[in-house]
Amino acid sequence: MLTVRAARLDDAPRLSMLTAQLGYAADAAALAGRLERCLARPDHLVLVAGDPETGSVDGWIHAADTETLEVGRHGVILGLVVDARARRTGVGRALVAAAERWAAVRGLADLWVRSNVVRVAAHAFYAGLGYERIKTQHVYRRRIGTAAATGLDRSAAVGAGSGSEDQ
Repeated sequence: MLTVRAARLDDAPRLSMLTAQLGYAADAAALAGRLERCLARPDHLVLVAGDPETGSVDGWIHAADTETLEVGRHGVILGLVVDARARRTGVGRALVAAAERWAAVRGLADLWVRSNVVRVAAHAFYAGLGYERIKTQHVYRRRIGTAAATGLDRSAAVGAGSGSEDQ
């Protein structure tokens, strides 16, 4: 029987293995640290789905309540992974439905998800759940290091280039 429940720290090794199926290598200790921080945040949701009788964890979802200047407050599915052996069995559908209920209880009118262009099966999955594609975009990244590595602290970074230090 499929059950959806809140993730626990002891799920980290299994979540790490599932994350690798998406192509993101994450050792269990690193993932456990991130999971611990996410679980401590009331604006984040991390759920797992599986069979409680066997103790299996066949998928996970991470969602957040966020607010941006341009569109306001909305929910975002930050990650969804279903074990390749458990796909098309209702695991993903159950996880998304649980995230939608969480978002609705929080008063969020929309739940967004981004999906890599190469994940064609995921696009069909979301469309089948009623999600509509609203745009296509490119994602850019520039490695900037950490404040410790660059010699900056947060207050210096916030004021940098603003001209406020000259006034």
